[in-house]
Amino acid sequence: MNPDLRHWLPIRVWLAEGEWRVDWCWFGERPLTEPFYRDSVQRALRLPFNQAMRRETPLASLLAWQQACPGVAPRAFIHHASRCGSTLLAQLLAGIDRHIVLSEPPPLDSLLRAHFVDAPAPGQQAAWVSALLSAFAQPRRGMEEGLVVKLDAWNIFEADFLHRLYPTTPWIFLYRDPLEIVVSQLRQPGAHTVPGLLGPSALAFPPDQAAGMSPAEFAARSIGRILDQGLAQCRRNGGAPVNYCELPGALWGRLAPLFDVRESDLAGLQRIASRDAKQPHLGFSADSAAKRESASAAVRAAVERWARAPYLALERLRLS
Repeated sequence: MNPDLRHWLPIRVWLAEGEWRVDWCWFGERPLTEPFYRDSVQRALRLPFNQAMRRETPLASLLAWQQACPGVAPRAFIHHASRCGSTLLAQLLAGIDRHIVLSEPPPLDSLLRAHFVDAPAPGQQAAWVSALLSAFAQPRRGMEEGLVVKLDAWNIFEADFLHRLYPTTPWIFLYRDPLEIVVSQLRQPGAHTVPGLLGPSALAFPPDQAAGMSPAEFAARSIGRILDQGLAQCRRNGGAPVNYCELPGALWGRLAPLFDVRESDLAGLQRIASRDAKQPHLGFSADSAAKRESASAAVRAAVERWARAPYLALERLRLS
């Protein structure tokens, strides 16, 4: 097998007939600047080259490619509670040419949760994830110095695994008032706030238990468990708790050393911060007050019961 995969990135990792496979897509030198990795994939798949030429390999190709070309090291990991500014943070960091920024790449989520659907040999899953991140960390433009990964919200339950794999790589846990998160999730649910949609995960509730919950209770309990796990991980593994209300200024303030933000980056970052992170053609508009005001009594009660305590504990840790 020829391991030369320059300018190719993994876009899917899946288990087929007992073997893990990798689907690749050619990206050339174009950086990953879309709000989510899946958006970058959709753009790349429209290129005539990718419509005519696709590449599929066994997962062993990742290991061979890592040996041939290891890529840059992870700079930082971003864990988050969802709908709390993580996309804004990723977009800001993507505006710094020194960084490769991955925003919720599905192949990484697949391998982080591989043990739920397969039984890899001891150490094998760690080798797979390391090789996958190495493939993403190729400096395709020649100026990249580090990899920043924004994970899916439910991947906070894989934070111990990542910390063992990258013990010196700093990370943050980004969160927000849970009432605002739950209101957003009820308006436009993510996979982790719809019973049965996420699939096997440490976050998932037993089906019979989930079936007895209202949408508000299910969302509030899911967000509460993520906040509680984020709190535990910050205490155990030294993550930095960051509240949505600190953004964007915290990036060029207290988080600047962690993300290697320099004074020369500031003007460009402030321009990006003035736009809507998920719809960059629109200007940013604060929505926290409107979300809180629109919450029903039932939603407020669910949040107070299931998510308020870990949020307040995170605030005490952040402000201590």
